[in-house]
Amino acid sequence: MRLLKHNVFIVDDDPDDRESIRDAFLENKHNHEYIFMKDGVQLLNHLETENDPDDLKIILLDLNMPGKDGKEVLKEIKTNKTWQPIPVIVLTTSSSEKDRDISYELGANCFLTKPSSYKELVDVTDSIARLWMPEGMIS
Repeated sequence: MRLLKHNVFIVDDDPDDRESIRDAFLENKHNHEYIFMKDGVQLLNHLETENDPDDLKIILLDLNMPGKDGKEVLKEIKTNKTWQPIPVIVLTTSSSEKDRDISYELGANCFLTKPSSYKELVDVTDSIARLWMPEGMIS
């Protein structure tokens, strides 16, 4: 028996945001595998070349990134039959209803505006983990 762990892809062009998001998960003892991606192209390249597509994974995706923005990446993920089942949570600074609506139209599983305080981020990441990354034992 081993502990069920998810690969949590934190896709954000801001290195401080990536680290804060990971630290907020760890604050609540959510010990998964946290993988930093600086942009959507890096994420898509990783998904293309990964060796074990059946690993449990979740993607936290920023919308506002250089190169391919989060909407373009979300569209590619959700139109690819292999990647489509991966939960994608848009975690962005945007609070625009238009961004939210477009994200859901493109297949986002959840849309969240990044909180303004670290304590709120800890609460948000705890909720994400409880809803999207159930912990338990597997054989």
